[in-house]
Amino acid sequence: MAQAEIGIIGGSGLYKMDALTDVEEVTIETPFGQPSDALICGKLDGTPVAFLARHGRGHRLMPTELPFRANIYAMKSLGVKYLVSASAVGSLKEEVKPVDMVIPDQFIDRTQHRTATFFGDGIVAHIAFGDPVCKNLATILGDAVESLNLDGVTLHRGGAYVCMEGPAFSTKAESNLYRSWGATVIGMTNLTEAKLAREAEMAYATLAMATDYDCWHPDHDSVTVEMVIGNLQKNAVNAQLVIQDVVRRLTANPPSSEAHSALQYAVITPLDTAPAATKDKLKLLLDKYMN
Repeated sequence: MAQAEIGIIGGSGLYKMDALTDVEEVTIETPFGQPSDALICGKLDGTPVAFLARHGRGHRLMPTELPFRANIYAMKSLGVKYLVSASAVGSLKEEVKPVDMVIPDQFIDRTQHRTATFFGDGIVAHIAFGDPVCKNLATILGDAVESLNLDGVTLHRGGAYVCMEGPAFSTKAESNLYRSWGATVIGMTNLTEAKLAREAEMAYATLAMATDYDCWHPDHDSVTVEMVIGNLQKNAVNAQLVIQDVVRRLTANPPSSEAHSALQYAVITPLDTAPAATKDKLKLLLDKYMN
């Protein structure tokens, strides 16, 4: 099977990477079911990468329906150490305008119907998650955006991403509540990915691309579906340029990450007494700690 140290998860609007060469579709069955779609393995400027369309090609899966554990496990099985997630978001701040890019460094969990851990069934682990984004990977992501000088795009480093359940968008009361908390953007997927990526000891960072102001904004009612789709398309083109530059930077100088040893002290259950079936299911994650 193809191997890649760099993984990319594409969100709404980003269902493929046009610059990929030597493309191979890889179907992976995991202990947590099938991922959202086949993983697309190929090369960007000679570097192996693995790409996954988060909602499936054709956008078939709602946020709540996403097989988050299978998606992250599949990336891990290909050898991914650095995971970049590109996502459409709503802006909660006036200064973050549509088509701007945000690299959040915090998350707020408003989800209700998701399993956000690989553990359970006899093995308990508590990862440290105070800083949910890999700082070194986020820095590289921000440097890539800045170096490209994308037309009409302002970069915002840092900020809190509110992860809501969906699929409906926020009420105005909710949107204003999140603004009162100081949150920067709102989306429906990335916190769950970030938690699982940390358990899988992968460095994770989000490229959040604003498509519109959330419903708090006084001009929100003038936003049309056509405008949002147009912004999605612009964001998808921009995201591919950013990701190519990130891959070049990671290839030239792969950074260290605290995420790469996240499980070292996180597993509370003595593994020599843990259920064999659970150890087998989690072997990909725990193998280096079993000996």
